[in-house]
Amino acid sequence: MRRDDEAAAESLAELSKFFRSHPVTGPAGHSYIASEARPTRVHAGAPANLTVVDHIDATVAELADYTRQANPEAGTLPPRVEAVYEWCAENTKNAPQDVQQRRDTIVYRQHLEHAIAMGDTKVVRPIRCPACRTLGLFWKREISRAICTNARCLTKDGLSHRWTLARLAHAQIEDRQKSVRVRAT
Repeated sequence: MRRDDEAAAESLAELSKFFRSHPVTGPAGHSYIASEARPTRVHAGAPANLTVVDHIDATVAELADYTRQANPEAGTLPPRVEAVYEWCAENTKNAPQDVQQRRDTIVYRQHLEHAIAMGDTKVVRPIRCPACRTLGLFWKREISRAICTNARCLTKDGLSHRWTLARLAHAQIEDRQKSVRVRAT
């Protein structure tokens, strides 16, 4: 089974590579296109999707901050962005179990975020709903949440359960920890 940090590193590398090899070349590549008249451009558009660049920067910064909190003696960041996951794992391998579990949750959430940023919303489907434990989550882009499609899995208000990627990642890592403990006994 592939480790989460390997999957997250691979998806971050894909995300980074995709947006470097498919630069924005015109206004159609930007998220804001108004139907009304606009002033003539004075400067050329950005050569990359800046939202993705910001996402990559935030990903690396979050992992670096967490690693340095867990291990203040962690060295410098690696030169390649996707190597930050291996760097984090190496620098937190001797940390307490709860610190490692939190690290694994961050890595798994980031893996889901990278996949969704590339348009792979099916990445949430193999995850069990934290409320009813069935498969069948569906990503709803408009609200940035995964929704359970089980008709019996409803909130007190009668709405389908909605889950953030952070909550799904936490549930996945917690389930793995439980299954490891069960197998060890």
